[in-house]
Amino acid sequence: MDERTKPTRLPLQRGPRLNVTVDGEAVEAYAGETAATVLLAAGHIMYQPVRDNHPAKSLFCGMGVCFNCAVTINGVPNTRACVTPVSEGMVIETNWGGDD
Repeated sequence: MDERTKPTRLPLQRGPRLNVTVDGEAVEAYAGETAATVLLAAGHIMYQPVRDNHPAKSLFCGMGVCFNCAVTINGVPNTRACVTPVSEGMVIETNWGGDD
């Protein structure tokens, strides 16, 4: 690859580390990330299990329109993980946040 066309990688600056729990387990999270980022980084590809012939759901649009990433956050069901910033002590449950 020619040096003129080689992509430039920007330095990664993460915010302060936060204590976040996903399905009862402590996971690594940093200020400025969304709940969806934390879930994906922790290996949670599918957030909602298959139920009643519904397909499993996960991050799809990434901008809060489709609700495919809905999880329960701090006891609030159907919270969109892709547009919810993580906060200290956040509790995320990757389950059906209610009926479709």
